[in-house]
Amino acid sequence: MTETPAPTATSVPALLPEPCGRVYRRDGCTVVALRDEIDIATAALIAPALDDATADGSPRLVVDLSEVSFLDCSGLSLLCRARRRALDREGRFWLVCACPRILRLLRAGRLHDVFGPVATPDEVFRTAETAAPAVS
Repeated sequence: MTETPAPTATSVPALLPEPCGRVYRRDGCTVVALRDEIDIATAALIAPALDDATADGSPRLVVDLSEVSFLDCSGLSLLCRARRRALDREGRFWLVCACPRILRLLRAGRLHDVFGPVATPDEVFRTAETAAPAVS
């Protein structure tokens, strides 16, 4: 079952093959919502969407792993690269993940504190830091 974006979300052009997830805009952020398994086979399909989301100056990227059941080292590499690209461009990066297996992997790789994952996308958008800047 595919969830509909929140009312404040707007769709963006398909940058990600349907089986891998979807990309949309919400409150000034690009959300890359991934699904199923992220492994060496799907990493090549996902990388262009993450690169596109971090291509502009000051990108605000939310990677949502809520529907991901498996993540291997190639998936970890994608997340590290996307985070680095966002920060190098003076942007922000948030990771949404509540899957115990993936959280254990982040801890084992000493990346849990680096990513600081939150359990739901709404947690990202409740903070003032992610609110879109006011337009004057």
